[in-house]
Amino acid sequence: MNKVILITGAAKRIGKEIAKEFFSAGAKVIIHFNNSEEDAVHFCEELNEIRPSSAISLQANLDDINEVKALAHNALTAFGKIDGLINNASTFYPTPMGDFTTQDWDALMGSNLKAPLFLIQELYQELKKQSGFVINVTDININRSIPNHSIYLAAKSGLSSITQSLAKDLAPEIRVNAIAPGAILEPPHKTWTEEEKNNILRTVPLNKMGTESDIAKAALFLADSLYITGQTLNVDGGKSL
Repeated sequence: MNKVILITGAAKRIGKEIAKEFFSAGAKVIIHFNNSEEDAVHFCEELNEIRPSSAISLQANLDDINEVKALAHNALTAFGKIDGLINNASTFYPTPMGDFTTQDWDALMGSNLKAPLFLIQELYQELKKQSGFVINVTDININRSIPNHSIYLAAKSGLSSITQSLAKDLAPEIRVNAIAPGAILEPPHKTWTEEEKNNILRTVPLNKMGTESDIAKAALFLADSLYITGQTLNVDGGKSL
């Protein structure tokens, strides 16, 4: 795979695994991070030891539109082209009615909806030139509510919607798809109890948790699937059934 892939939020967790998957397939990867500089730099060093000059890390606060535009510019100049954009970065936390603020709105809409849309806008001419692709990471829970997460779900629902609309707008040169993860990882800074895990597993027909690798393999599948666009691939063990 002689391609250059930009993955947002790729210093840790699912984004890191996606970067590993594309790197293993031969791609050059651009690792975006916000606060996790040490993790991002170390990760790039590991990849470049395996294959020199194949990974670079770029910092940007996706809540700041100027930094989003700078990220697009810096990513494009890093290796001279962009073949794929994977909008993985996400902010996730509860916003109970009566307690949320406009700052919560901006934070949750920023990385989950606004930044992906504007990154696509900044890079679509290059993606068109390369007959490239966009993959947005959404959430299976947009079709079934999570208590106290109205803003987050609104943002992810919007990301799902623009996946479909942009698949039409940017065709035939650019394919736009989404992945909707199910029970994959605990939220950041939270550890599930055994009771919580069992409650989740009772809703999953395959009766097991997914892994970061499941999402990464789905992303590579969509990247390689030249006749799929405007679709959302649920990677959830059947939880959405």
